[in-house]
Amino acid sequence: MALVVQKFGGTSVGDVERIQNVARRVVETKRAGHDVVVCVSAMSGETNALVSLAEQVSGGRPPHAREYDVLLSVGEQKTIALLAMAIQELGEPARSFTGAQMGMRTNSEHNRARIEAVNADVLHENLKGGSVCVIAGFQGVSDSGDITTLGRGGSDTSAVAVACALEADVCEIYTDVDGVYTADPRVVKDAQKLARIAFEEMLELASLGAKVLQIRSVKFAMRYGLPLHVRSSFSADEGTWVMPEEEVMEQLVVSGVTCNKNEAKIRLQSVPDQPGIAARVFTPLGDAGIVVDMIIQNYASDGSTDMTFTVPRADYSRALEIAKAAGDQLSSRSVDGDDSIAKVSIVGLGMKDHAGVATRMFEVLARKEINIQMISTSEIKISVVIDEAHSDVAVQALHAEFIDDLSD
Repeated sequence: MALVVQKFGGTSVGDVERIQNVARRVVETKRAGHDVVVCVSAMSGETNALVSLAEQVSGGRPPHAREYDVLLSVGEQKTIALLAMAIQELGEPARSFTGAQMGMRTNSEHNRARIEAVNADVLHENLKGGSVCVIAGFQGVSDSGDITTLGRGGSDTSAVAVACALEADVCEIYTDVDGVYTADPRVVKDAQKLARIAFEEMLELASLGAKVLQIRSVKFAMRYGLPLHVRSSFSADEGTWVMPEEEVMEQLVVSGVTCNKNEAKIRLQSVPDQPGIAARVFTPLGDAGIVVDMIIQNYASDGSTDMTFTVPRADYSRALEIAKAAGDQLSSRSVDGDDSIAKVSIVGLGMKDHAGVATRMFEVLARKEINIQMISTSEIKISVVIDEAHSDVAVQALHAEFIDDLSD
């Protein structure tokens, strides 16, 4: 008998029929002899509807953060009650729990709270009594007793955190895709589903635009060595196992090709090449909560430097305004930007032991006459910034270049 945590996303519980389908799947796992905890998201479209209501009431202004969390948490509470009822209708005991009821303790940062501890006693007690525990993802409670939410994609993090606290045997992430693919199947028709992938690779893929798993959930699983199984809600087929590197027996040179079109770049031209200049540029961006990704400096013989960096496209306007203010203070010749870029990346643990991967990547892009604007590397990743208009062609070409490795 195993302890299994199952997570179902919004599309998996999008209507009553799908909730009943999830209930049958949960009951099947329970009757196979396993203890089951189920973590669910709000029904598809529910959170967006709640956001719309908040915007209407607030007149387009940002709503009060505390009340916003109270409102958004309603979506998951609706799902847990309905799913618990559906499981009960199939003859199995089930109890629903909000984040606060099941001991999900977070900090007090509303709308993007961080998990600080999980008190799983109430879940252990109900599992011993034979019940299926149905818990609300995405939400928790602060030390002051306020409802908090973890940000978009937070249900993945909730499920993995609970699985770690319970020392579960596996956390199954059910979604509308049947696993982790070597590329987006909508862009690359012959993209292949991976049977296994290492935590490190999945973490890179998630951070680079792959939307299958939320980054924080992968970090939790990696820290505690918890196997994740990404699989389809609508099929019984095996999905993709995310696990420690040593358990991924066949190491591919490249495991995936990703593209992130939600980025923009900003350039400060001809700023002084002196200590402290970078801090004067990036400190105000950090104070504004803007995450900077890639950074490149180009030195000139006249003692100046050009500084180029990327930010999330949603923050482009604010970041450009802040950069222009910093540029004025530093007597920059000009500050400009581009919000029509894309970051294309290849990821694979096998890259650590294979020379010439970067050369192959650059040659592929050169043959397609795609100009590389920025480059960033790590042991298991190479990322390039290119014009967004060429991103699909770049992904397809890179996938074709490394397809023999992926098929080994």
